[in-house]
Amino acid sequence: MRKALELFPSEGPERQNIKVFWFDSIIRMVMMRMMMMMMMKICWLMLGAPLALAAPTVPNNFSYHDLLAGDDNKESTTFPVGGVRIHVAPAQAAVFAVRGENVTLPCRFWYEPELSSPRNVRIKWSWLPAAGGHETDVLVAIGSNTRSFGAFRGRVQLRQDFPGDAALLMPGLQLKDTGRYRCEVVDGLEDKSTSVDLELQGVVFPYQHHRGRYHLSFLGAQRVCEEQDSSLATFTQLFQSWKEGLNWCNAGWLADGTVQYPITRPRGPCGGHDLAPGVRSYGRWRLLPHHYDVFCFSSSLRGRVYYLQPFHKMNLTEARQACQADGAEVAKVGQLYAAWKFTGLDHCDAGWLADGSVRYAITRPRENCGPSEPGVRSFGFPPPQHKHGVYCYKSVEE
Repeated sequence: MRKALELFPSEGPERQNIKVFWFDSIIRMVMMRMMMMMMMKICWLMLGAPLALAAPTVPNNFSYHDLLAGDDNKESTTFPVGGVRIHVAPAQAAVFAVRGENVTLPCRFWYEPELSSPRNVRIKWSWLPAAGGHETDVLVAIGSNTRSFGAFRGRVQLRQDFPGDAALLMPGLQLKDTGRYRCEVVDGLEDKSTSVDLELQGVVFPYQHHRGRYHLSFLGAQRVCEEQDSSLATFTQLFQSWKEGLNWCNAGWLADGTVQYPITRPRGPCGGHDLAPGVRSYGRWRLLPHHYDVFCFSSSLRGRVYYLQPFHKMNLTEARQACQADGAEVAKVGQLYAAWKFTGLDHCDAGWLADGSVRYAITRPRENCGPSEPGVRSFGFPPPQHKHGVYCYKSVEE
């Protein structure tokens, strides 16, 4: 007992020192505990734990505030996204159409697991031209608010026939509309997209300047194709035409600025007999002042091409007057090719066209009508005073 009292004396400096020591230790322990709690709180804030507490029905995930509801929504709704996934997919990888058709580019989105109520999402369509270049915006929609851009302004809209339907409606398809379209759906922090290719069915044809072979720059090639109711062909379109039998030895511009030509029957002047059939390329020359022919592309047309020869053959001026008197105009080269391809135009008589060339279209090869393969035959650009018939084009009223 005395030893115990000696260890803890009831009075004196020793007992006072023990009291100070224990009090100091307790203060340090409290401060360390408070620092640990503060560090844990900071970690929770950085990891988003307090946000997860707003959505206790979805454990171990994060959430976001719905900012798409507009400024009028004073109390933003918090939605869990960690356990809900959004999926976007097209119904098909590619859509094939012809000029003038009404086209639907499919896109739909859905959630896993399925939601009990619809959400306001942002839908964006963009377009990468088949000829290459930069991706550009086509349409952006949030709820019922929609905005279209550039060449698509006022031409496109969303279908929205059912929940998750983000299909793009494109009436009156144009030649320049080909390319890859991307459908993107944004729901808060979730962002998913898918792509669908739009390809036109049509015909590729070689075209030369009226002065002869290799007189067209790249810009000149663009211009003459547009003048003939067509567009510069893409490599995909040329390659498809080669598979269908297009055989042409003169090199021509394509939409991406490359110079190429299709060969189905190898021969000496066209790369030699030893090279396999295929599409031959000179590479990309768009930025250089080179001159070649051009490959143009035309699709179906909203009108009719027909041969006209009233009582006698005509020079170029008389041919234009004859078409005008018949309520039509002289057909363009692209229109003649489209009529041959899509309506089976077959006429063995040569006639004037709008560019001053003389041609005719054959779908059933026969004697005295040129080679043994179907195609559009050309007599080049004869003097305008020569006498021929004429091919007219009469548009169909909408």
